[in-house]
Amino acid sequence: MARSKQQDAWVFFGEVLKERREAAGLTQEELGGLVFVSGGYIGLFEQGIRKPQLDVAMRIDEVLQTGGIFERTWRKLINKSPYASYFSEVAELEAVATKLCEFAPGVVQGLMQTASYASALTIAANPFATDEYVAEKVTSRLSRAEILTDATRPEYWAILHEHVLLTPVGGPAVMAEQLDHIAALVRSRAAVVTVLPRSVGAHAYMTGTLKLMEFADQPPTAYTETEFSGTLLDDPAVVKQAQRAYDLLRVATLSPEASLDLIKSAAEDHRRCARTT
Repeated sequence: MARSKQQDAWVFFGEVLKERREAAGLTQEELGGLVFVSGGYIGLFEQGIRKPQLDVAMRIDEVLQTGGIFERTWRKLINKSPYASYFSEVAELEAVATKLCEFAPGVVQGLMQTASYASALTIAANPFATDEYVAEKVTSRLSRAEILTDATRPEYWAILHEHVLLTPVGGPAVMAEQLDHIAALVRSRAAVVTVLPRSVGAHAYMTGTLKLMEFADQPPTAYTETEFSGTLLDDPAVVKQAQRAYDLLRVATLSPEASLDLIKSAAEDHRRCARTT
């Protein structure tokens, strides 16, 4: 997969970090200890694979006495991102993940959204938004979704709550198209999608969204998001808890075959509704 200009900029950030660290005579482990992260993470920063949090960038500036260069660069790169600051790193990690597992209780996950569905969601949350704003949000979301059709695509597992299939986001025609798109991803083996039926009632992850990411050369991470903020989780114990919650969700879902049948049936229901309105 070709790197984006944003990714290239973070690689340059890492190269400068390595140059300044070595000039200070510090190993990755030594610098990590001084800024309260592991030496392994310093290595990932230097490779442009991971991005430091702002407070870490500021501590690096202090330790290496760089006059604030890493803080300024961090702010500049984050401001150029089309995503919210709390999601920018997640979008970059998605692009290098070998496996993604997602659950969103109220909406179709962003990686599976159609343009019309994404537009309807954006407008619902921003009723006074300009057409340009909506188009930018939709374009960035569809751009992320390209990883599902790329030659190096990750394993992608998604759990949909049955409520999501029944809610006509954008109207019945838009919803039918959205569900057809999900079914097509499943049939092409780009995704494994299962449905959590309403009859389950209470389940292992009741609020917000959950994303698990695995990589070839770094530890797994988890990401949780509510309406206005998100948190990237690195702590192995916390990631393990998140994986357990996802495992409990998955065992409560319908089989992939039964889920696909339900998705196709819901699409037909929305299509019939669209024809009568």
